[in-house]
Amino acid sequence: MTTLAIDIETYSDINLKECGVYKYVDSPNFRILLFAYAFDAEEVKIVDLENGEGIPSRVYHALHDDNVIKTAFNAQFERVCIDKYLKIKTENWECTMVKALSLGFPGDLDSVGKVIGIEPDKQKLMAGKNLIRIFSIPRKVKKDNQISFLEDKVRILPKDRPEEWRLFKEYCIRDVETERAIRNKLSRFKTISQEKKLYELDQKINDRGVLIDLEMAENAIAIDTEQTERLTKEYRDITGLENPNSLTDLKKYIKARTGKVVKSITKQNLKELKEKLKDYDDVVSALDIRQRLSKTSISKYKKMIDVACSDGRARGLLFFYGAGTGRWAGRLIQVQNLPQNHIKDLDTAREIVKNGDLDLLEMMYDNPSDILSQCIRPAIIPRPGYKFAVADFSAIEARVIAWFAGESWRLDVFKSHGKIYEASAAQMFNVPIESIDKGSPLRQKGKVAELALGYQGAAGALIQMGALKMGLTEDELPDLVNQWRSSNPKIVKFWYDTEAAVMEAIANRSTVRIKDNLKAIYRSGILFIELPSGRRLAYVKPKIVDHDKFIGKQKIVYQVIKEKTYQWDEVDTYGGKLVENIVQATARDCLAYSMLNLDKAGYDIVMHVHDELIIEIEKSRNELEKICDMMGKEIPWAKGLPLRADGYECSYYQKD
Repeated sequence: MTTLAIDIETYSDINLKECGVYKYVDSPNFRILLFAYAFDAEEVKIVDLENGEGIPSRVYHALHDDNVIKTAFNAQFERVCIDKYLKIKTENWECTMVKALSLGFPGDLDSVGKVIGIEPDKQKLMAGKNLIRIFSIPRKVKKDNQISFLEDKVRILPKDRPEEWRLFKEYCIRDVETERAIRNKLSRFKTISQEKKLYELDQKINDRGVLIDLEMAENAIAIDTEQTERLTKEYRDITGLENPNSLTDLKKYIKARTGKVVKSITKQNLKELKEKLKDYDDVVSALDIRQRLSKTSISKYKKMIDVACSDGRARGLLFFYGAGTGRWAGRLIQVQNLPQNHIKDLDTAREIVKNGDLDLLEMMYDNPSDILSQCIRPAIIPRPGYKFAVADFSAIEARVIAWFAGESWRLDVFKSHGKIYEASAAQMFNVPIESIDKGSPLRQKGKVAELALGYQGAAGALIQMGALKMGLTEDELPDLVNQWRSSNPKIVKFWYDTEAAVMEAIANRSTVRIKDNLKAIYRSGILFIELPSGRRLAYVKPKIVDHDKFIGKQKIVYQVIKEKTYQWDEVDTYGGKLVENIVQATARDCLAYSMLNLDKAGYDIVMHVHDELIIEIEKSRNELEKICDMMGKEIPWAKGLPLRADGYECSYYQKD
């Protein structure tokens, strides 16, 4: 099949990083400046659209031809831009960035090239980035101390910088050459057909987007602005201090008023601090005001407005293969990280926020800032005449790990009542499950153990999961760990079997079976773990080294982009962590299987969050039960895995 590699350089007055590609191309000032391309192994050519050159007919026909594979690094950008600019609908795209991410490599062109031995020219790279700043981004022009973004005043044209324009064309050509070289190097690793279909569906969902209640978002910001002004004035009237954000000033004020030295003012110690200073009403009021100001978070509302296209829909919110397990990551609004709603009268609160009525909000609720946060989800709405059907896998990770390990008592729970917290406590403490209700201390222990210990966690994991806040003491934690592990011997064995198999595969550069449906494979400097779906997890440049904490033991290390430093470096792993990757990846594959089936059945998925699908459906249709049944249906490659989905319908997005 013919391949057409593409790289483009563009211009828009919309900030691409802040607003995303869909809003970027939605601007009337968007244009494609340069179009570099190459068919198969042919020489790379470039079309200078900005200077009046046209797309060659061969390229134009190839863009329309579904039998021609279009490739690019971050292909979503090229596809969305080309479709918008040429007013066409292109199909059959393959993304080299997604390919690299699925193999455990970095997600940017030059970093991937460096890791796999296609070393970029650093000088040309820096020059290229500077050229993008010159030709693709509006220049900030100061006039009377005001920054102007007017198109005719801030744009630099090729005629203004002819030599830089020549270099810009070379830079665009180089990117096609680099993308093609990377693609050729990675081509030995095949992508299964199901993943290709899933990528296409992902792009379809991102193209569809979801509607934003822009009036509500704007009025939420207006409420916050008005409330901030009121609270700031009140703070100044009480304390005489100008800036409520200055902790230094507040500490001095407290000392002057009370004679007491306050070393820190944090979210954690605020309640205790107010209790100690309760005899000083003005100080307590000042602390309350500062707390309310710090709780206000309207950045999500601002992002919704920034991202929404001219039709009110926010697009490009999901990033395919955003995590090493293959799970999606959030982009722009970050729908995976929205505040939850807990109030019962959410309809009332939403209506007040939508109307921008701060006085009524303060009358109805003690903490308007918290209400603004709880109303962020409800600002996401279905189109007129439609509703949301929200369906979520129930305890998917707990089901998957029990299925892999063959922990029969857990599988029996999921095939019957599904009360895993109660059942776990009953198993751990050898009591009848009927004796454990929702308020039982044993259920709390069962719950925190389930949340913290499934992936070889110990006392530290329990503390991180909130065990001490639940009333447990540190002395109780080691026994809780031992009781959970004793109750789940097959899961414990799964950890150690996985680690041993992976070590053997790395040491012998071989294939080692972990389970009948799971194997570790070492190939071409990468450790793969093949999942039941046929998809593979990838760990780059794995090796076994002496353990730095336990004398006489060894550990597994591999290379990855570190989360905190964003540097390509070594990290270590172990049995429980590998099992976590396997379980989360398999849960993702279950979701993917359901998404493909639901899409095929004609359901419009507008977004998904973790293990939850949000579907836009006509108000007259009652499809929720059918959707949940489809998600709970046994998957051909996961025989015996007891899946279940629960759901609800709503007129705006919310947490049930």
